[in-house]
Formats: sequence, C-alpha cells, structure tokens
Amino acid sequence: MIAIIDYGMGNLRSVSKAFEAVGHQAVVTRDARVIGNAGHVVLPGVGAFGDCMANIEQFGLVEPIRAAVQSGKPFLGICLGLQVLFTESEEFGVHKGLDLISGTVKRFGIDPSLKVPHMGWNEVRYERRCPLFDGIADGAHWYFVHSYYVQPTDRSLAAATTTYGTTFVSAVWRDNVVACQFHPEKSQAVGLRLIKNFGAWK
Repeated sequence: MIAIIDYGMGNLRSVSKAFEAVGHQAVVTRDARVIGNAGHVVLPGVGAFGDCMANIEQFGLVEPIRAAVQSGKPFLGICLGLQVLFTESEEFGVHKGLDLISGTVKRFGIDPSLKVPHMGWNEVRYERRCPLFDGIADGAHWYFVHSYYVQPTDRSLAAATTTYGTTFVSAVWRDNVVACQFHPEKSQAVGLRLIKNFGAWK
C-alpha cells in the first residue's frame, strides 16, 4: 500500500487518482501509523515552503517523514515535496526544511524575458539512470509549476536536470529516495509511467 502524506496543502486527489489509474492502491493520510506501515510513501506538494513546513510540524509529520526516509522503503517527493527535504529555502525569507538532503532552495534569477513561475512543459535530461525513469526516454517533456529550484550540496545526487534560463536540478535520487520538481501526476503518459515504476520499486 502507498501512503500519500496529507499535510493540508497540495494536489492530493490528482496524485491519488494517478496511482489508481496505473493499478496501485494508495491512501491519503496524516496518520503516523499508516505512514509507518505503508510499503511506499509519497510527499506531494503545491504552495509556499514556509507554510508547508508549518503544516508538517503542526500535524506531527516531521518524525513520520524522517522515519519513512530512513527506513529504506521507497519514498517519492513531488515539487514542494522535493524542496522541503532540503536544509533550507529562501522563499519569503529563510525557512528551515527537513534537512534530509543537504542543500538550499533558490529563486530563479534569470532573464526578465522569461516568466516566473516556470510553468508548463519542459525537457528533462538524465544525469543518472534512476529506476523510476525505466521506459521513459531521456529528453522527455514533463509538466512544471515552480518559482524555486533545489541546489543540493552534493551535486552527484542529481538524477536529472532541466534548463530554464539556467540549468537546474529537476530530480534527485539517493538510495530509496527519489524526488522531482516536475509533476508526474500532470505529465500524461510519461508521468503515469514514473508513478507505475514507483509503485513497483522495491
């Protein structure tokens, strides 16, 4: 069973429906016991970093998330769910993250002719062949909506990159954790393939 963590923000239903569409059983929950017993855990997210962390703390989800990451079970972070894994973000001031991955979350500082947020379809190039990308071509297009991007301290954690004014890390992979800046649940066939791969990942 796949636990989709509910911290009161984000596109929980669309993520849940994507798992249902590929035949995986998923439950939206903030119950620590359900998260702990799940075989796979997903941390989705849409919104502001500081608000997200405040809700995670308010609902007592810091330790269940840490325990899920440290347990070795497959863990997927999506968009803001990627960013809050990092040490801190500069979104509306400096906010501390979960610090499960060392690094910072930075705002795009790019050519003013390019709009922020970065919204729509863009190419994703592989840095390393993550198992969640099995069956998905390098250079496939994925759907993005974000104004901030991650900068891992250890650049070798980058699984994929994307260019929008600057080339940024759009997916990370470390052991049992894969997290992506793009939205697989909004990325049609390639996104459903990643979600299917995640549910089958051991």
